[in-house]
Amino acid sequence: MMKFQGSHILSVSQFDREAIEKILQVSNAMIPYAARQKRCHVLEGAILNNLFFEPSTRTRVSFGTAFNLLGGFVRETVGEENSSLSKGESLYDTAQVISGYSDVIAMRHPKMHSVSEFAEGSSVPVINGGDGANEHPTQALLDLFTIQSEMSSHQRGIDNLNIALMGDLKHGRTVHSLSKLLSLYNNVHVTMIAPDALQMPDGIISTLENAGHKVTVTDKIEGNLGCDVIYQTRIQQERFSSLEEADKYRGHFSLNKKIYQQYCQDHTVIMHPLPRDSRPEANELDTDLNDLQNLAIFRQAQNGVLVRMALFALTLGVEDKLTQYEKPITWHTNK
Repeated sequence: MMKFQGSHILSVSQFDREAIEKILQVSNAMIPYAARQKRCHVLEGAILNNLFFEPSTRTRVSFGTAFNLLGGFVRETVGEENSSLSKGESLYDTAQVISGYSDVIAMRHPKMHSVSEFAEGSSVPVINGGDGANEHPTQALLDLFTIQSEMSSHQRGIDNLNIALMGDLKHGRTVHSLSKLLSLYNNVHVTMIAPDALQMPDGIISTLENAGHKVTVTDKIEGNLGCDVIYQTRIQQERFSSLEEADKYRGHFSLNKKIYQQYCQDHTVIMHPLPRDSRPEANELDTDLNDLQNLAIFRQAQNGVLVRMALFALTLGVEDKLTQYEKPITWHTNK
């Protein structure tokens, strides 16, 4: 079993299935705290430094929220221009300094493998919040938690899953990491729907196939959405050389209620790592899907808090002490 306490969380490749099951189990235990049914102050006095050198809303805020919900304090640096990296300081030197101020660090950076480079200089656990087009391990974990949660209502699990990944699969780090996690399960059928130029990297397809899974590669929606889960991704504009290049592919795989009713099963769950691009020229997931019960994108975002709470608890070694530090809620947001 993986030793979580004191460990960096940098890549999904460091997990086996036993470690994944542990993370999902602890994530589930966080539901009462995230739902404000109880308070937990097990990390009271601990400090998270949130270092986000690339734009982010959900990931950055959910990391901070997760730490706060366990009683900890959050310090934030947003934008490389607001750090000493803009003065030429190395990632290693920055890590040496910031880790001395912290108990754990969450970091996002636009350069691939930069978080691993930073972690080499850190004396405390570092959690990867996304490093360029490389990986986004916490997103993959929350995606897996969401799939498990959504499938459980149909008495299903992740084994034997039929999932379609659709959109910019070349640059979408979320689908890269999720595919690697799915390779740990049994008898998964993954349909890759993308233009040839934006198709999933061969290495990730090979990882799935070498694990014994069926992979279908296609550039057509028709006949390929009769699955358990559709995971839609946006065109990763920031990964293209120009706006004009990104615009070539925008809007190719839009999903609306008409298409859903025509090609999907009644139980097909729709997921998206957000933000969805709702501009008319893209319109990845139409707003006419908002009242669809199987649209799981907002539940998916909320699950990010649970998973990040679990990772903080595990890396700081308090996952078995949660109930000892519970308190009742003293405020109420409902009328």
